[in-house]
Amino acid sequence: MDRAPAPTSKPNLALRILRLPIVLLVLGLLLFSLIDGPVEVNRFIAGGSLKGFTYFAVTLVDCALIVLLWKAWRRWVEGGGDHEFTFPGAGRELGAGLFIGFALFCLMTGIVWLLGGIEFTGWRKFADTQFWDWAGVALLSGVFEETAFRGVVLRQLERLTGTWWALALSSILFGAVHLINPDATWVGAISLMVEAGILLGGAYLLTRRLWFAIGIHAAWNFTQAWVFSIPVSGTGQPIGVLVTERHGPEWLTGGVFGLEASMPAVVVATLAGLLLLWRAYRKGGFVAPTWQRPKAA
Repeated sequence: MDRAPAPTSKPNLALRILRLPIVLLVLGLLLFSLIDGPVEVNRFIAGGSLKGFTYFAVTLVDCALIVLLWKAWRRWVEGGGDHEFTFPGAGRELGAGLFIGFALFCLMTGIVWLLGGIEFTGWRKFADTQFWDWAGVALLSGVFEETAFRGVVLRQLERLTGTWWALALSSILFGAVHLINPDATWVGAISLMVEAGILLGGAYLLTRRLWFAIGIHAAWNFTQAWVFSIPVSGTGQPIGVLVTERHGPEWLTGGVFGLEASMPAVVVATLAGLLLLWRAYRKGGFVAPTWQRPKAA
């Protein structure tokens, strides 16, 4: 005798409201910002008390907490399993991202050098640099910002507006948030909206995981700060291994914001991002807006 299928329990009203995309977006940003916030306000570039290896060690713990919190959030709040931070294949994706982030920034800096916008005047000993500080900044910015802007914002907006609108809106928010940095400029913020929004959004959409985007983000920030001693998104002058001086118009040098606000950076990062988006689109995983989706029977 065939058994009747077991009745499925429908989530109660409060849980259904909690799992609305816009609610998850707001609560997710608040929650992960609370984990990241105390470390951010103690960043050495803001004159905080955490410096050197101590700062780096604290960022490692903070990043581990973000990953664990994400897994709990996906299971207990969203009601699904974690896909974005699963570990099989993580090393390969993270390593590829680190290489691409490093290579892209070196390529862009080389173009600025060929155009006369940057000069290399010497180098520093390892002990005289801010290696651990910028390793921590790069790691935390990669993990937290990708979790927040790609894992939370882009993913939840995609449920409502579809992939293309979600990519555009999350990119705008990502650039706008950087206006709070000490030496932020509108040109720099808009540059990040275009270059980083497309590049990092494309990295997430291609893999539907966060490791690849984190690698690109972290390596890009670390390379510009510790390798080339260039300000990261208007957060002050870093002390890296190469002594550099930038000369020329701001469209070439990026001004106080850093090379991210330069035209070569916009062109190089955006072209790389468009390539990733094209590959992601070819995989067929893009989502249509809710108003264009067929209604369920």
